[in-house]
Amino acid sequence: MTRVPLFVLLLAMVTLAACRREAPTPAANAPSGAATTAAPASAATAPAPLKDVVETTPRYVIGITYPKEAAPYPGLVTALMAYAADARKDLIGAVEALGNDTPTAPYELSLSYTTLVDSPNLVAIAADGSLYTGGAHGSPLIARFVWLPKQNAMLTSDKLVPDAKGWQAISDFVREQLHTALSQRIDADDVPAEERADMLKNAGEMIDDGTQPKADAFSEFEPRVGADGRIGALRFVFPPYQVGPYADGTQTVDVPAEVLLPHVAPAYRSLFRGG
Repeated sequence: MTRVPLFVLLLAMVTLAACRREAPTPAANAPSGAATTAAPASAATAPAPLKDVVETTPRYVIGITYPKEAAPYPGLVTALMAYAADARKDLIGAVEALGNDTPTAPYELSLSYTTLVDSPNLVAIAADGSLYTGGAHGSPLIARFVWLPKQNAMLTSDKLVPDAKGWQAISDFVREQLHTALSQRIDADDVPAEERADMLKNAGEMIDDGTQPKADAFSEFEPRVGADGRIGALRFVFPPYQVGPYADGTQTVDVPAEVLLPHVAPAYRSLFRGG
């Protein structure tokens, strides 16, 4: 697979970083509710201001863009910076493993944070990117961060749905959607009948393996918020290889609030439409 050089992206990020004014960081909201809360950041422990990163050397290129909407929430900023730091550590480790050699093409870390929701009750950030350390293509970087300003806490899948019965219901719904989409793709490709059964079996096993009824399998999700500011559905995000081969790319399934609500922890039901 041919990779696209990052110089255009990096030039754009440099321009953006030069033009952007830093957003002030107000004090964190007081914690409330049943969520696990983050301690208010003091002057000594507050994370560094969010600044876009551009690094270029003969052996590697790094481009990271941060969302200004996260700046008022130190706990969220810390999580975003930690994810980027882990990706950078992986890149630098691969570069150091080369010794004195220089790769035929520079290793690359490209990571962009996008604000999906920015409201008093909910802030959702998407992290999408790629880590290239040789080979035909890079490894996808996909993560989702859902921050609750009033609770001063991250909303994670294990907190959202605390019991196995809930995850079984969600898994059943998601599997049905993914299997249907798989069948439709194979039909659209006009696969010969003798190959169709094998493809359905092999790809179907990947779907079932990647959607086990447990919180870890559904760790990446995006709130789908309506005009009323409440969640009408959660979009669960599955990176390449979790529920299909790399060629199928990132796959998503929207689970409506009416399916989720019977299983959502009481502390979070008011975030949902009908809750």
